[in-house]
Amino acid sequence: MGPWRCLLLLPLLAPALRAQQQQFMEYVERRLTLLEERISQWHDQSSRYSTELRDFKNQVLGMLEAAEKEREAMRAEAESAAVRVDRLEREVDYLETQNPAPPCVEVDETLMDKQVATAKQRKNEKYTKLTDCSDTIASVRAMKILKRFGSASGLWTKDAAGTSEKIYVFDGTANDTVYVFPRMREFTLFSATRKAARIKLPYPWVGTGHLVYDGHLYYIRQQGLSFQVIKFNLANKTVVDSSVFPAEEQIPVFGLSPSTYIEVAADEEGLWAIYATKEDEKNMCLAKLDPASLDIEQMWDTPCPRENAEGAFVVCGALHVVYNTRLPSRARVQCVFDVSGTLAPEDASLVYFPKRYGSHASLKYSPRERQIYAWDDGYQIIYRMEMKKKLEV
Repeated sequence: MGPWRCLLLLPLLAPALRAQQQQFMEYVERRLTLLEERISQWHDQSSRYSTELRDFKNQVLGMLEAAEKEREAMRAEAESAAVRVDRLEREVDYLETQNPAPPCVEVDETLMDKQVATAKQRKNEKYTKLTDCSDTIASVRAMKILKRFGSASGLWTKDAAGTSEKIYVFDGTANDTVYVFPRMREFTLFSATRKAARIKLPYPWVGTGHLVYDGHLYYIRQQGLSFQVIKFNLANKTVVDSSVFPAEEQIPVFGLSPSTYIEVAADEEGLWAIYATKEDEKNMCLAKLDPASLDIEQMWDTPCPRENAEGAFVVCGALHVVYNTRLPSRARVQCVFDVSGTLAPEDASLVYFPKRYGSHASLKYSPRERQIYAWDDGYQIIYRMEMKKKLEV
């Protein structure tokens, strides 16, 4: 087709091209309008969401501030309640001291005459003190709960006579492995026994009446119906001596601790054994032990009953028996027996222990630290004691 023919067709094609261009522009405008509407819708939604988020944030901040105020108020109330509880405990202590419990000795003239006659026949020798100790317990000055370790019943203590800082732990009432921690810090900080050395004893123990004294462990072994006191050297891990305890038909010494038949205790005077027999099954007996030979130097019938007793210890030659109830309540010293006769029964303090968990499975007095290592329902507790001078009779 020649150029002259193209020139003739241009006037005919121009209207069609303009129509197509107009349609394309209209299409683009429609698409841009739709896009603008969508952008405007998105902007509105975004603005609404931002407003809602800001309102929610302000609401959460207000709730957090209110919760913090409530927490502070609750903490203040808890502190106030703790202060009131401590004040109430002190008032209860005062009231119980002003209104003491009934005497721990039943008024039975026949039984009393029999006990006096027996004491005159066998055990009326006067005890000659080895030291000038004239102190007695006045009250519990402070209490510290160390941790919870082991089973409900057990024993923990330091050497009552030496200078070692080692902690000895007897878990349970029938076992043969003693845990030894190098210091109080290791025992307190670590819940597991990986920091403890283990001493496997040649014979299993029974009860919770054992004692660490001057580098030796004195523990109780049961053989049939008889009981042995085993003296075990902690340094070379050998049995130094053993002795069958010279008492027939023994029964549990504490009414609330049926697994303990002999409680070996230490004080400023040396070693003691607290026990009970069927001969006088209502009350406890006390014996002075020779730590070197395990011989019984002297024996006493005491007026302290076994019923509701949970533990006992000796301070300056005076037996202190701690009582509780079948349903554990506040433990207290209710019977004191002084072998030297220098402490009048009415002058002895009725020491109360704060109620915490259950009843004490063991109470070990440390004469060099003047404190008691207690095992209370699996919790290890230290009671620091306030002392006073005896009022001699």
